[in-house]
Amino acid sequence: MRILVIEDNRDILTNVLDYLQLKGFTVDCAQDGLSGLHLAATQHYDLIVLDVMLPGIDGYQVCRRLREDARRDTPIIMLTARDALDDRLQGLRAGADDYLIKPFALSELVARIEAVLRRSRGGLKRRLQVADLSYDLDVLEVSRAGTPLRLNPIGLKLLALLMQKSPAVVRREILEEALWGDEAPDSDSLRSHIYQLRQIVDKPFGKPLLHTVHGIGYCLRDQVDGT
Repeated sequence: MRILVIEDNRDILTNVLDYLQLKGFTVDCAQDGLSGLHLAATQHYDLIVLDVMLPGIDGYQVCRRLREDARRDTPIIMLTARDALDDRLQGLRAGADDYLIKPFALSELVARIEAVLRRSRGGLKRRLQVADLSYDLDVLEVSRAGTPLRLNPIGLKLLALLMQKSPAVVRREILEEALWGDEAPDSDSLRSHIYQLRQIVDKPFGKPLLHTVHGIGYCLRDQVDGT
């Protein structure tokens, strides 16, 4: 399970990050509203832990913009020191699924995460999105600009790895280990699969998304500068 934590208090963020990783979650983090909104809108997460009081834009705005502008239905648990009823209602009206008052026990946060995930799992679709490229992980369907794309199993796994890390560059050795473990074939195998992926994902369309960062690895992003 992949979780995004948006929290500007460094001590709280560190404690939550360490505890969630200890419990087996994969965790990304942001310390301001705009950075958190960008991550939440462009990458796939199973759940978002969102503080209310953030620099830039506050948690209410992040939540509302995710629901209304980005059309994301990712479950959201809001964190706040405000315990007034009006504050809790404001968070729920903005689109939050649950509300946790600070200070809180880390064990309670995990319990609430698990409860929200159980409630949402029935209707939750795991979908990756980079620009007009979409990948539904539940049914293994890939499309770009509404056009279905057919990929072989390695192509599907390679695409998922690149989309999950987008827009970051993924090093060659990380891709090779994820695809083949300790039994990676010769050095040209990854290059060959990247070429095949590019022929399907990019060639029929006007704008490339798959980029080679020479000497380092590959990335999927809408725009790339200096690479």
